[in-house]
Amino acid sequence: MPRPAISPHVFLSAVPLFKALDSASLSRLAAAATRRSIKRGERVFSKGDVPTGMYVVVYGEIRLLARSAGRERLTGVVRPGRSFGEPVMFLERPAVVDAEAATDALVLHVPREAVFDEIERNPVFARRMIAGLSLRIETMVQEAERQAMGSGRARLIDYLVRHAGSDSGAALVQLPAAKAAVASHLHLTPEHFSRILHELADDGLLEVKGRRIEVLDVQRLAGAAAARRDPEAGQT
Repeated sequence: MPRPAISPHVFLSAVPLFKALDSASLSRLAAAATRRSIKRGERVFSKGDVPTGMYVVVYGEIRLLARSAGRERLTGVVRPGRSFGEPVMFLERPAVVDAEAATDALVLHVPREAVFDEIERNPVFARRMIAGLSLRIETMVQEAERQAMGSGRARLIDYLVRHAGSDSGAALVQLPAAKAAVASHLHLTPEHFSRILHELADDGLLEVKGRRIEVLDVQRLAGAAAARRDPEAGQT
């Protein structure tokens, strides 16, 4: 069933980054924005591409992947109502990650010139952009702190619980990238990552079906982080 069309103006007015803007500002940004439908696995941009603007996700998920020496690491997932691409746009440097669709997605591309013109014209928008980038840095620091603490088992459980979308009961966690990329994100080897998943499955806490992780009880899984000593705590 096709999704209903949403005008850029209506959508941007609901996005936290643009929510406080007046109608004239929204109209200018919406007029400059272009839609881009992306199929699962298709790239929005690749590492080394010169930035042309920023992107806002209307629906679907965009994964950000760092690739080097034949390995990939998940650096983030952008969900509906959130933006990406601003840091390299402001630095005017080539992209340092690949941005690709984890699911079928629709994004709005807002050209760099339109963003810069609005920043010069509207101090409210400028403050919003600064606040958004600051929040992203704070989130990255918190993520790094979580990854530096506890065993590999605890880190993986924390990741699953945070992405379960519920505090209790059953939940489905769809890994946004290949298991090896998620493992690298959690500072685990792919082998260690798979071994922990199998242990949790053997304990009756979840079922693994490819990238689909069925958590049987979120609360019970959360309480299992320290239930078993992890002999490879901190392994990368």
